[in-house]
Amino acid sequence: MRNHFLLVLFLFTAVSSTHSQEASLLFFGDIMGHDAQIAGALQADGSYDYEPVFQYIEPAFRSADIVVGNLEVTLAGPPYAGYPAFTSPDALAEALKASGVNTLVTANNHSYDKGKRGMERTLQVLDGLYFVRTGTFRDSADQALHHPKLIEIKGLRLALLNYSYGTNGIRVRPPNIVNHIVPEQIKADLAQAREMEADQIIVCIHWGNEYQTSPHASQQATAQLLFEHGADIIIGSHPHVVQPMHLQRSENGDRLVVYSLGNFVSNQRKEYTDGGSMVRIELKKENGSTRIKNAEHLLTWVHAPQENGKRRYYVLPASWYQHEGLPEHLAPAQSGMDSYLEKARSVMQNNTNLPESTTPWPLL
Repeated sequence: MRNHFLLVLFLFTAVSSTHSQEASLLFFGDIMGHDAQIAGALQADGSYDYEPVFQYIEPAFRSADIVVGNLEVTLAGPPYAGYPAFTSPDALAEALKASGVNTLVTANNHSYDKGKRGMERTLQVLDGLYFVRTGTFRDSADQALHHPKLIEIKGLRLALLNYSYGTNGIRVRPPNIVNHIVPEQIKADLAQAREMEADQIIVCIHWGNEYQTSPHASQQATAQLLFEHGADIIIGSHPHVVQPMHLQRSENGDRLVVYSLGNFVSNQRKEYTDGGSMVRIELKKENGSTRIKNAEHLLTWVHAPQENGKRRYYVLPASWYQHEGLPEHLAPAQSGMDSYLEKARSVMQNNTNLPESTTPWPLL
């Protein structure tokens, strides 16, 4: 009887040790709010509606457990304004949440466009909508709660960190905090993330030179520092154009860097700026080790037609639509979408182990 018990215990232990946990992550680029976008969302009754903007990309959002975007506006309240000091209607955040986005990083050069009041109101709105968030904080107590941000999903522990190169020269007034790219502080933060026993450490970072499709040497050096001190996944923003992405596999673990995801939604229409990329990552934890099971990118493009006297905005899953065909009512988008895809693919051909997705990801 004793031996039988030991056998059962051994079998249970053996089965448990090989049990795996899997979770999916989706990252997308800069959420902008130019004047024309605000005007496009304005309704006849004075309210704002952004949900149509995301109606075609929502299936991508719904394919992942954790969906992370870079909120590059404030939600400072009216009067609403675009560049150079962004404040968008709360309806923008409401529409993102309704479409399946659950996580926003907020450290970027526009974090403090509307000063202390604007940043604090932004956090209030995001907390009211139950977003997971990190990058900017009311004070040190708020920072302690949200940095590093520990996310527990399907048996995995993920640590999310977020930094910006600056705030356009605007001084951040105490007790407010915007995480800046300060190497010694980042090293300490990564050490803290390791102490939290995170299975993966993810760094979203606002860096690089605007409108350059190749990473700057400073980006590459910073990425190396992040990897050396424990980061597993690095997701870049700020250039407003896509830059290459690389997944390096080794016996010691996987390292993924996306130098820039480009614009997710904006009114920028010049070459390379009218679209961006999403990256979907499947993580698998088995026998105490977490690896990247699969990773793909999806090119997106902003269709911005004139409708009823003003410009509207629709984020399209361009890679999928070119492969499967545009919905008939979106036929006018074909030439602009194809032009963007050609340009973006000239950048993405330099990727390593991150192929382009051509068919929709399954919904969760």
